[in-house]
Parts: sequence; C-alpha cells; structure tokens
Amino acid sequence: MSVYCTNAEIIDLISERNFGKATKRLFGLQKEQWQMLTTGYKSLETVKSKSFQFDGFKIKAQFNAGRITSTSAKVDAKSISERKCFLCNENLPEEQKGILYNDKYIILCNPFPIFPEHFTLTYKNHEPQRIIDTFADMLDLSKDISKYYTVIYNGPRCGASAPDHLHFQAGNKSFMPIDDEFHQLKNEYGKMIFENDDLSFYAIDDGLRKFVSIESLDKDLVVNTFNKFYKTYSDLINEEQEPMINLVSFYEEEFGWRVIIFLRAKHRPAIFFVENESKVLVSPAAIDLGGVCVFPREEDFNSITKEMIENIFKEVFVDEEKFGEILIALIKSF
Repeated sequence: MSVYCTNAEIIDLISERNFGKATKRLFGLQKEQWQMLTTGYKSLETVKSKSFQFDGFKIKAQFNAGRITSTSAKVDAKSISERKCFLCNENLPEEQKGILYNDKYIILCNPFPIFPEHFTLTYKNHEPQRIIDTFADMLDLSKDISKYYTVIYNGPRCGASAPDHLHFQAGNKSFMPIDDEFHQLKNEYGKMIFENDDLSFYAIDDGLRKFVSIESLDKDLVVNTFNKFYKTYSDLINEEQEPMINLVSFYEEEFGWRVIIFLRAKHRPAIFFVENESKVLVSPAAIDLGGVCVFPREEDFNSITKEMIENIFKEVFVDEEKFGEILIALIKSF
C-alpha cells in the first residue's frame, strides 16, 4: 500500500505547489477516513488549559492525556534499537496517507495532537535527526505551508521522540503564544548581535527562556547566519554532536522568515526523574518553549504553578553566564 494520498483535489493542489491548502485538505480528509486520527482529535476536546502571565509574555499549561507516549518516550540508544521506527513508511498505519514534498519529505497528520491541526513532516529515508544539513529544507517547508502553519524542529537530545528518523513538525500559526509575542520580547529583552536592512540577528533572555532569532526575507542570509551561529555555538560549548537546540520557523510573505533557536542545557528537568509523589511528567520541547507546556497527567496539570514553570524552564535552558558568553562569541563572529 502506498503512503501517498491519491485524492484528485490534493494532487491538483500539489501540482500548483499550493502545499498550504493541500496540507489543510489532507487534514480534513484524514479526519474523515482514519479512525486513529479521529480518536486523537476527539481527545483534544478533553484538553484543559490554564495560563500564567509573566512580564511581557505568557506560558500556557495544557493537560493533554494523548501525549503520554511522546512525553515519556525512552530515547536512549538501546530503547531505540529495540523498537520499529514509527516514522518509516513501512511501519505507518495502513490508513495514514501523506503528501510528498519536494521528493524528500512526507507531510503526515499527527494522530497525537497538541495543535488543533498537527502534522509530522518526515524524511523519506531513515536518516537520523540532524538540522545542520536540513535547515534550508525547514525554511522551504515553513514558507510553502505558511498560510496556515508554523514549522518546528526538536533536536535529537532535547525533545525528538524519534531521534533516529529526521522529521519536523507543523501546526497552526499563533497557537504558540511566542508567535504573537515575539516582537514585544525582542523589544523588551533583545540584544542585537547583528542588524542591517536585510538581516536582524538578536539574542533574547526573557527571564525564563534564552534564545536567538534570525529574521530576513533572504533565504541565503538566513541559512548563512544559522550556519555561522551553529559553528560558533558548537565550538563554544565544545560539542562534536548536534548541540541541544529547538527551533521554530515562522514565515510571512511581507517580512520573510523568523527563526527562533532555543538554547538548551538539559533535555528534562530533575522532577521528571524522581520516584515519589513530587514527580512531574514534563519533557519540554519546541511547543512547550513556544508557550504551550504539555502535561499528559492531570495530577501534574492540577499541581503546576507559575513558580514550578519558572523553575522547569530555567533548569532546561543554558544559564545566564553561558548565555553571556554565547552573545559575546556571536557578536565577534560578525
């Protein structure tokens, strides 16, 4: 059985390279035809949320029981080697259909959603999660489905539940608070690394999160800036493997790309690992850092406080001293 959707309307939209509309149409079709997806979105109706206001931004907490598998996923090498890859074509459910993108990626509906419309953008072949060679692909994807969706990337050591298979995710624009709060955060907390008429490159510390942002209409400028960041950052923290980063790529026709790169120190906070009643099942990745912090257990959602959110975020990000060193190194690299 082929994984590719054969719906005539979707095929026409793909031929016109209208991937945004094709993706939205795929979602509607799969909800009608694939029971697992229907069930997954039915579970979203039971989601509870509450919001914590910080200085200039908010973090939402979401109780989402459907995310228990992803949040608690074992991502060590042994566990991965002992399971089938759930993103490989041959292991997908028979009813799951997707859209081939640029003969490299398959756009699939995610049956364990956080976003109201949630997608996994998987590489055709079984290759490890790696951003340095595929960052330009992320930019292309985020542009081509930008009418409706934001694209995210979770590093293999900080949020990817399938670190052995290259993939991105996508979901509704403005679902994550950071989509709309970014400019206020940049104005209040941003420090310029480099800026001219064509490129804006900033470092931002809002008290909880530490990240850099790249904004430009010029794709090559965004790619070159990211590559320079990646090398400088990797050298500074002495990483030979991919450094711990999560990315959000947001595209608008008038302004171009805005890429946010969250700088991580840890995958999961200490409270994830304790074996008593103080344990909290939380595993921050790009969506959480974008302002929707997911808790798959209701007791954790009920007990979470603003102070706990603050402690979790501060623990998993690089500290202020390291962030200062990163800022100085990046300024020097320009």
